[in-house]
Amino acid sequence: MGKYILKRICLAFITTFIILSLTFILIKLLPFQRPIGGDAQQIAYFDKQYNLGYVYRLDHEVDIYGSLLYKSPADHGRSNYYYQVPVLVQYGNWLRNIVTKWDWGYSKTFQPNVSASVIIQSRIWYSIRLNIISVIFSVPLGILLGIWAALKKNSMTDATISTMVMVFIAIPSFVLISFALRIFAYDLNWLPSTWPVDTAPLATRVKGYIIPVFCLSFGSVCYYCRYTRAELCEVMESEYLLLARTKGLTRRQAIVRHALKNAMVPIFPVILSEFIGILGGSMILESLYGIPGIGKLFVLSLNYKDYDILFVDMAIFTTISLLAGVVLDLSYGFIDPRIRMGAKK
Repeated sequence: MGKYILKRICLAFITTFIILSLTFILIKLLPFQRPIGGDAQQIAYFDKQYNLGYVYRLDHEVDIYGSLLYKSPADHGRSNYYYQVPVLVQYGNWLRNIVTKWDWGYSKTFQPNVSASVIIQSRIWYSIRLNIISVIFSVPLGILLGIWAALKKNSMTDATISTMVMVFIAIPSFVLISFALRIFAYDLNWLPSTWPVDTAPLATRVKGYIIPVFCLSFGSVCYYCRYTRAELCEVMESEYLLLARTKGLTRRQAIVRHALKNAMVPIFPVILSEFIGILGGSMILESLYGIPGIGKLFVLSLNYKDYDILFVDMAIFTTISLLAGVVLDLSYGFIDPRIRMGAKK
């Protein structure tokens, strides 16, 4: 088991390295976008790129490095000329900068000359808090509804829950938040119409979580409910559960001791994968509600063509997804002792 865990972690890091390397090269092949701001900001940006090894800085104009990126104003009769370094050379410098200085580049349009890692650190906690709260609400509620529907199989309760789940699961989050904003924020004026600032009163900040958490949890509740019902119904019809009943266990004991435990084997990995899906799917919701998280930052970096910010944002989503895959595989062995990952036949 230990060898399997070490192997899976190593493979995850190798896969992350390959994906990020390809992403870096493809992003650097995109057309270059000049940074915004005056000459002082642009000079500061290109000097940072020079220190990172991404551009050449010369005191005269040449033709061997392609088109000129920027010419600084003359300082005491002398100008600096900046040219782009070949992509593969940039790639080597990128690896060196991350390993030796943990330097992922700088923003050129979103927050000029601010480190990309600093910008991400200031925004990632908004997304993490929002998604954790939505999971806390959606997981128990969805599982309980699924259990209730499974225990009332083929009854009016089961039909009602299943019908509502099938209808509501098809509603996209951006449609749901649009209706929630219209009804609860604008018509009734009960909740904020946008994400409250950090200096807002505590009550206002708490209310600011209600609409996004509800919209993020809504689809997940339906998904967990449907999946839990399906798995529990299948387990309850199995032969070993019938054997447990014939040995004297009550229906409640058989369900709690055997059915729920075995049904959770495929449900728990679904919870992990759904959490990652929420983290990536909150981009639209964060943009609509004005939440300053990494989902909205991803959209803004695309609009501003701020490639360094875009790359770090993609690196976070890639790393979390791959590590979640490792946790997902290992979770099978912890939930069901019969499963031994990496065991020989």
